[in-house]
Amino acid sequence: MEKRKGFKMPSAFTVLFLIIIILWIVTQFIGGSVTPAKLHQLFMAAPKGMVDAIDVSFFVMVLGGFLGVVTKTGALDAGIARLVARMKGKEIMMIPVLMFVFSLGGTSYGMAEETIGFYPMIVATMMAAGFDALTGCSVILIGAALGCLGSTVNPFAVGAGVDAVTSAMGEGFVANQAVLIGLGLILWLTAYVVCTWYVMRYAKKVQANKAATLLSAEEVADSEKEYGKGDNEEVLEFTGKRKAVMVIFAFAFVVMILGMIPWGSFGITIFDSWTGWLTGLPLGQWYFQDLQLWFFLMAIIVGLVYGLKEKEIVDSFISGVADMVSVALVVGVARGISILMAETGLQDYILTAAANALQGVNSGLFASMSYIVYLGLSFLIPSTSGLASGSLPVFGPLAAKLSLSPEVMIMIFVAACGLVNFITPTSGVVMGGLQTSRVEWTTWIKFTAKLLLMLLVIDIIILSVAMMML
Repeated sequence: MEKRKGFKMPSAFTVLFLIIIILWIVTQFIGGSVTPAKLHQLFMAAPKGMVDAIDVSFFVMVLGGFLGVVTKTGALDAGIARLVARMKGKEIMMIPVLMFVFSLGGTSYGMAEETIGFYPMIVATMMAAGFDALTGCSVILIGAALGCLGSTVNPFAVGAGVDAVTSAMGEGFVANQAVLIGLGLILWLTAYVVCTWYVMRYAKKVQANKAATLLSAEEVADSEKEYGKGDNEEVLEFTGKRKAVMVIFAFAFVVMILGMIPWGSFGITIFDSWTGWLTGLPLGQWYFQDLQLWFFLMAIIVGLVYGLKEKEIVDSFISGVADMVSVALVVGVARGISILMAETGLQDYILTAAANALQGVNSGLFASMSYIVYLGLSFLIPSTSGLASGSLPVFGPLAAKLSLSPEVMIMIFVAACGLVNFITPTSGVVMGGLQTSRVEWTTWIKFTAKLLLMLLVIDIIILSVAMMML
């Protein structure tokens, strides 16, 4: 791994600021319904984005504080060492299991920002098992993204899509849930098989030969400094107290997941009567403010259970927050892109132009062309629910007008959004995950390029066949 000479890819912050500048310039020349962005809108895009994303950003920092306290106990290091020792010779099998778990979160409730807390543990585990930081990052980012690509009951994708189409077509339209869930399952499981094979294939190469890594020397050094362990470092004993900390650690994330799944959308009311005592909202209605409180309390409980002193708990919490500040800022700056587009009308202009481009398209090409259009829209508008409410009231009736299935149109939107969310720099989840893993965006693009091409072809075939059959 030789150090790269000459041009070096700018940081995540620079990439995001360049996108904001490019969009600002674009608004100066379009005209029509697009208002040219003022200079102050250019300068204020990132600060407004940080305010708009404050709940997510603060959640990331509190989560960092929780991880800081857990790290102070040594429970993570000891637990990872125990896991790797038990998986000796079978380390590769952690990949399909973990990717399935994250994909399950993606397909069921659109798991995204919640994944950021898992990166330190998973990346460290994969590195300890002989893989690299890119493998650990892939398990989480690709795992959750492939689940979102094949959303089945995800309320932020499928649910938002059905609601948008119904609002445009009237009460006479009743979505066929069998088509939505069935097509989602096909997309999800197909993507899972392809993505798992792809990540495992790379991981095996790295485990056999460290020089096979796609990471630069700088990235390897950064990830080793953050998550790697030296050969002479003492292996911590997995004591009773550390086991208790790991139980609390797992419990904290299980409750987080239960809190974010919208149980009411599935007709499940079991949590309504008894889980609202902590934040005022029952599990299933939690959002990032509720999670901030939850992980703050869990940090304190972890410290007390392990026997840390008050100053040790506070210092380790603050240290953990400091480690996540850059990730929180990346999430905020990424949100600034959407702010600028909304303020200038560029977002609505793009949606209208895309719909007009499909008006005269032959019905046989409609699915593939719509998919390609949604790839571009998803890059510019990373909010899945926002894109659904802004575009599907146009695209759904357009499909029906051509005697095609609005349900398949919804899944075209879902699959395209899911594919773009593997890599888009306008997503705070992508950039935050890479930043936490110490992986550059250009390295990520190089790693995922062939995978995305395979998924693109597979998705278009599945969706085109579905559109013709339904």
